[in-house]
Amino acid sequence: MAIPESQLDTWSHQGSITQSSTTYATVKRALEADNTKYATKNFEVYLQGSYCNDTNIYAESDVDVVIQLNSTFHYDLSALSASESASFEAAYPSAAEYRYSDFKADVLTALQKSFGVGDVSSGNKAIKVKANGSRRNADVVVTTDFRRYSAFANSWSAQAERGICLFASGGERIVNYPKQHSQQCTIKHKATNRWYKPMVRILKNMRGKLVEKGSIKSGAAPSYFIEGLMFNVPNDRFGTSYSATFVAAMNWLLQARRNDLVCANGQFYLVRDNSSSCWPCQDCDRFLNAVADLWNNWN
Repeated sequence: MAIPESQLDTWSHQGSITQSSTTYATVKRALEADNTKYATKNFEVYLQGSYCNDTNIYAESDVDVVIQLNSTFHYDLSALSASESASFEAAYPSAAEYRYSDFKADVLTALQKSFGVGDVSSGNKAIKVKANGSRRNADVVVTTDFRRYSAFANSWSAQAERGICLFASGGERIVNYPKQHSQQCTIKHKATNRWYKPMVRILKNMRGKLVEKGSIKSGAAPSYFIEGLMFNVPNDRFGTSYSATFVAAMNWLLQARRNDLVCANGQFYLVRDNSSSCWPCQDCDRFLNAVADLWNNWN
């Protein structure tokens, strides 16, 4: 038996945004306080993730906040010629004086000062701010500007894709493009006559059911990858009803060459092994098969 349209409609609704909005404002205010050690640096604070992209569901509680240092940047020169790389080295001959590790330590101090040492801790990829009262849990991702160069004759005519860079606790460099991701999700939503984001929410609620049943492990299907999965579905598969859209999208995804799928940001492949930026093939396959089984054997 297929999942009823009424259930899909319930799952399609956006979760509460009032608490998350208040949490973001509170964390942002702490990060932008005048008395932080980085107050004079060039930085910006913004949302990323489900609350930023309007794909949050009622079961989600964490608010993802990015603080991005722009006065320091990391880079990728792999696409440049030898002469272009030499031009870059000439333009930027010395390392930044204010390093990523300094910035992260100062952000941690600022948050602990605002919320208390007991409510703030440094995790593998983010600083965790615990829920307290009306404040939700928040993950503060400390990043720097990242530039992947495609051309460099000189600093004012260089061509680069701009993203963010962070370092996990083990030293692994992680690059992402949250602004491009959010922009492309919004474009996709409009191009599908506003069906895209509700369908993402439906899949995320189905994920919750699958975790409850033990069909997939918690964390095996992150929201970022589910957004990317639906992003690849052709626009003409969306519309008419949630049931029709689900069937059309799933039929397309199950038959697609999943190694060819791309992330919504357009900068990485979506499903590949051996990359922290990609969804492991086995996890993606297991998720899609479990979703199909849930659909076919509802109740």
